[in-house]
Amino acid sequence: MLTFTALGPFHAWSDGVPLDLGGRRQRAVLARLLVAGGRAVPVTTLIDELWPGDPPAQALSTIQGYVSRLRRALEPGRAPREEAGVLVSAAPGYALRAGGEQVDAWRFESLVRSDGDPARVWTAMEEALALWRGPALAEFADLTWAGTEAGRLEELRLIAVERRAGAGLALGRATALVADLEAHASAYPLREEAWRLLALALYRTGRQGDALGALRRARSIWRDELGLDLTSGLQRLEGDMLAQRLEEPPASPAPPVSPGSPLRVLVADDQALVRAGLRTVLSDEAGLEPAGEAADGEEAIALARETRPDVVLLDIQMPRLDGLAAARRILADERPPKVIVMTTFGSDENLYAALRAGVSGFVLKTSPPEQLVAAIRAAAAGDALIDPAVTTRIIAGFAGRTDPGSPPALAGLSDDRIDVLKLVARGLTNQQIARTLALAEPAVAAEVAALLDHLGLIDRAQLVVAAYESGLVTPGTAVGR
Repeated sequence: MLTFTALGPFHAWSDGVPLDLGGRRQRAVLARLLVAGGRAVPVTTLIDELWPGDPPAQALSTIQGYVSRLRRALEPGRAPREEAGVLVSAAPGYALRAGGEQVDAWRFESLVRSDGDPARVWTAMEEALALWRGPALAEFADLTWAGTEAGRLEELRLIAVERRAGAGLALGRATALVADLEAHASAYPLREEAWRLLALALYRTGRQGDALGALRRARSIWRDELGLDLTSGLQRLEGDMLAQRLEEPPASPAPPVSPGSPLRVLVADDQALVRAGLRTVLSDEAGLEPAGEAADGEEAIALARETRPDVVLLDIQMPRLDGLAAARRILADERPPKVIVMTTFGSDENLYAALRAGVSGFVLKTSPPEQLVAAIRAAAAGDALIDPAVTTRIIAGFAGRTDPGSPPALAGLSDDRIDVLKLVARGLTNQQIARTLALAEPAVAAEVAALLDHLGLIDRAQLVVAAYESGLVTPGTAVGR
């Protein structure tokens, strides 16, 4: 089947094999017809848009030659006098005949505009955003029609991001959405919906001060950039937060846990030998069992939703969708598994981003089996940060955004709880923290759970990131009372 991709590098494919579409201007003819959405584009329009202001004398015959060569590429088995079925003549020009599933941009737009209940919208936006390999039509950015279409598709992408977040909030997934919404509002600070969603997500994770702070940031930016105050909608939201009038969606029930049941582990790695080795380790270890195997990020997401594993071992570098993007989407699901990132080197900045997204830590692919098993058990228990010495070095190396004044959320912590947070940030287990502070281990576990709840975080690794980014802990300092 023929397929066309415009959300990123422009290509045409036949049963997954890329087709030779010729030079840039010849490719631009096909791309322009794709942008028309199946409607006919007059030859005069093609000439004006491919050679803005200065078409050559032989432009018509050149266009006809482009079309002829494109037809041979798209339909190599078509007889010489047989009518074309894909790039067709449609007076007074040409049109692209394809189904909605054959063109990623057409499918993308259909998904973004789809409707339904929050679960349906969430799934549709996930599928739409997975198609995006943008920026769209980048190789034709100097042509007016391409720039206009790229801008339209980018706006649809932003709408998809916001619709996904809105559906996620309705489904009770606020905690998993905060990091992405922070990045979204920072990248697009003049979008009202970005700030509304971020403030709501923060509020619903119990971070009322941070939610109000987000709206204050929006007000400051808008006054500086536009000379305007917040919209009436954001002002009402601010007032509702101050008066605590906002309703929260019902919490999702925790999944039942069968005592003594084995930990089910999903492995995602693009190398078959690595998957085979990990499968052997899991099969030979009592209390662990394989839950499935994936060869790329997209497959990992689908299998995680289908098999509901306890832990996902995820390669950071994979085709189709990298491990970082896959981890974010897996962790954004309702009742997500623990995620451990696997890497061949310990200094990839993507690892820091993965820790901020909520993964439980990472292991090197060269780690011995016993260390891998310990990592899986620790992640499932929510106890020790994986490979703490290396992990904390990565956080320290890539954080670089310390603030001498603690954020409001940290400022509200008691001294005893800050002591626990500092020791967590150094990679100590609950048992080690208990010995250090002369506390019972269950009391330490309760303090860690309270920290996660207070800061609106989902995993111990995020506590470490928060401690470094707030300046509470800095590289090389000793931790003490």
